[in-house]
Amino acid sequence: MKYSLLLVVTICSIFNLSEKSVADDNILGFKPELKAIVVHNDGKSQWFHPRACYLPTGSNQNDISGVLTIQKHLGASDFYSGMSVMYQNQANGEWSAPVDVPELKWRRESKEVILGVCDVTPAWHEKTKKVIAIGVQLRYSNEGVHLYDKYRSYDVAYSVFDPETKKWSVWKAIANSPTDKKFHLFAPGCTQFHVKDDGTVLLPIYYGLDITKPLNATVLECSFDGTELKYQKHGTDMKLDVVRGLVEPSLVKFKNRFYLTLRNDVKGYITSSSDGLNYDPIKPWTFDDGKELGSYNTQQHWLSHSDGLFLVYTRRGVNNGMIMRHRAPLFMAQVDPEKLVVIRKTEQALVPNRGAQLGNFGACIANEKESWVTVSEGIFGNEKQRKEKMKMGANGSTFLVRILWDKPNKLAK
Repeated sequence: MKYSLLLVVTICSIFNLSEKSVADDNILGFKPELKAIVVHNDGKSQWFHPRACYLPTGSNQNDISGVLTIQKHLGASDFYSGMSVMYQNQANGEWSAPVDVPELKWRRESKEVILGVCDVTPAWHEKTKKVIAIGVQLRYSNEGVHLYDKYRSYDVAYSVFDPETKKWSVWKAIANSPTDKKFHLFAPGCTQFHVKDDGTVLLPIYYGLDITKPLNATVLECSFDGTELKYQKHGTDMKLDVVRGLVEPSLVKFKNRFYLTLRNDVKGYITSSSDGLNYDPIKPWTFDDGKELGSYNTQQHWLSHSDGLFLVYTRRGVNNGMIMRHRAPLFMAQVDPEKLVVIRKTEQALVPNRGAQLGNFGACIANEKESWVTVSEGIFGNEKQRKEKMKMGANGSTFLVRILWDKPNKLAK
């Protein structure tokens, strides 16, 4: 079954009269166009963690211009199915229904233990003309409970997609992985990673000895030859002794500097680096007027444009207290790369609050004209709670937001 256009919403800007942190002529305009590419709401499972990757025109002969990894949430907390994939038709821009990929299914460690991979992000690797999809391999009981009793119960896992053959490789662990005891848990969950011009991959991870203790973050430098992702070294150990510490870091390069956003249970944090490995001390995210951003205990991701740096996030303070962790609406705003603050006046809502949480999403460059943000509505809870969410409009949509730029993005391949 092919999913046609289900919803197009025009979202107006949310204006604020606070003074901008950067000059008006450096503010980059954009228009979000919202479309549901999948709707699934049977009360048993829901599509979640959609993240997309654009394939440059001419990179293959199979008329594929995009891939999107997605999997089903199976009811228990953070219990996910094997990975499915959606493909964008190059001719008309439409997306296929989710396709099961045998190489990306669950595997078995034993009769009692399932090996799954979740929190996956795909990205184009220009030098090898392949897509790398990187996520976390984790161990489930048959009931979906996370198991942490073995070293690397959380581990880096990746698969490679060849656009020419339309084949995915089976999940593999990173080669030459560091064996330090501190990396008992070794997770690149929901992270944006950066591919340098020479093909080197800068991969943010979070790690730790014990899931009940604060976790730390760092960035790995890895080589990739089209088949094997191999660890070379890692950078600054970033620590925060607050609740669960620092998790789900996402990395982007803007002009000649690297920027890292980090999740914490209490508030989000930001830092930057000249080389992508060695980072300045972290600081809380704020608006340019000095007030706290209000994004907490969920992800933030980046969109980079040759003329501006942007953050995608959820936050408090917009009549959204009924949503778990205030995870709707989904916002986007320009960032001042010098002061490391969000420019309030540029904030726009990409996806409205329809009663469902929008915390697990992805963001990527598509082409010179547009970038993409992808997110699924999480309709969680008992039957009564689900009905309340659906009364507000939630129907289990997976959205793709086209960010249409006022200026061409010279970073697009």
